[in-house]
Amino acid sequence: MSRYRIVHSTGFKYEGEVVASYNEARLLPTRDDHQLVFASKLDIEPTGAVHEYFDYFKTRAVMFEVLEPHRQLNITSTSVVEVRPEIKPAPGLTWGDLQPEITSSLELTDVVAQTKRTQPPAELAKFAKKLAETYTPHETALEVCRKVFREMTYQHGVTGVHSIATEAWNAKIGVCQDFAHIVLGALRTVGIPARYVSGYLHPSISPVLGEKVIGESHAWVEWWAGSWFAFDPTNDVHVEERHIVVGRGRDYDDVPPLRGVYAGPFSSELFVTVEITKEA
Repeated sequence: MSRYRIVHSTGFKYEGEVVASYNEARLLPTRDDHQLVFASKLDIEPTGAVHEYFDYFKTRAVMFEVLEPHRQLNITSTSVVEVRPEIKPAPGLTWGDLQPEITSSLELTDVVAQTKRTQPPAELAKFAKKLAETYTPHETALEVCRKVFREMTYQHGVTGVHSIATEAWNAKIGVCQDFAHIVLGALRTVGIPARYVSGYLHPSISPVLGEKVIGESHAWVEWWAGSWFAFDPTNDVHVEERHIVVGRGRDYDDVPPLRGVYAGPFSSELFVTVEITKEA
């Protein structure tokens, strides 16, 4: 069991005064049996009308509008979350068992089809299909994750939020978002339901209690093999107590931390800082 305080500050700076902005944020951690959320709040400046809801994939979303002139939009999410260990059943699902489960579940059907972002490169699709000839769905998923980890280099600034799996794989460089999209595309190629997970990762393997560290938003994957199994292909690790879940979806487009539009002729600049403190 681990307890974390996460402070995620983000927003937009505008080159001039904009008249109004309309925005949607996904910055509040998920509540479930694995995560106990002691506190979570979103502070928005300037203030405006706010509506919180659960989206189609059960991610907590906050929609808000600012209808007064402003030069900067500031959003700060502050959460205290306890992450509890999960005991998963043995992943014994066979390929013969998998298809009937997909056809009987809308949840699985939604995440077995490719999206524009996850269309896999032919080389990796061929690799996944070859694995599926001898491995179980769960074993195939693990081997795909490990191949992506071995062949990709983690590097900021080469890809962007609009990058797709094939582009990142061809360059063999990307960030966690790219690693996740590449894996999702390969798994869906062989019919494994798989979903994109957004959240946070404490950067230290052995966090020091009370020490505030600089973190960032993170992404990993989950696949269905009788139950949902989570893996972080960027770091080649199983998802355990250092990972805090914010949302899930088909790809990044379903769970961006912040997006919006504004009225005005000026350009904007996104800013982000994340601080994570282990409290217990």
